[in-house]
Amino acid sequence: MDLNLIWQTILIFVIGSILLRISGRRSISQMTIPQTVIMIGIGTLLIQPVTGKGLWTTFGVAFLLILSLIVTEYLQLKFDGGETIISGKAVPVIENGTLNEKNLQKLRLPVDKLEARLRQSGISAINDVEFATLESSGQLGYILKQQKQPATKEDIQNLIHLIQKGQPLNQSSQSPLQDNIFIETVTKNSPNVPNHLQ
Repeated sequence: MDLNLIWQTILIFVIGSILLRISGRRSISQMTIPQTVIMIGIGTLLIQPVTGKGLWTTFGVAFLLILSLIVTEYLQLKFDGGETIISGKAVPVIENGTLNEKNLQKLRLPVDKLEARLRQSGISAINDVEFATLESSGQLGYILKQQKQPATKEDIQNLIHLIQKGQPLNQSSQSPLQDNIFIETVTKNSPNVPNHLQ
């Protein structure tokens, strides 16, 4: 076997791992469109030296691809409009337990596929969901209606405290929409996020 081929293969693995480490740690399902395009491009490039296209030229092009990925991610971090243009934003598909048919049509997402994703998350009825969004990564984000949410440790501790004091049980005065990150997708406003991280 050719020793030149062995050291080139090892070097491709090492440099490729370093470049992918620089680009960020995400699974394929969490990647944005630019990240997916660049990772496919790098995957194609890394095999080029083996087929005789030049080792250092290939690494240079791969480095430029990673650099362009870092620049696009920086633009997305600094400019809210840049994020919308480059990667897209989360799109509401369920609001107040009702399907948002207009957005489902835009996304070309059949109700059957949405229901399959909800079932995989353990949700048995669409009207149990307060908000659901299709994220830019393709994942489904959701929050259940307040009466359908499982009790948290804090809820149980509050209940025990009220029972021990002998006070009547009443609903929490906190608005269910307070600090709700899904509201941003409907109102296009996120008051609790610093401007430099929009």
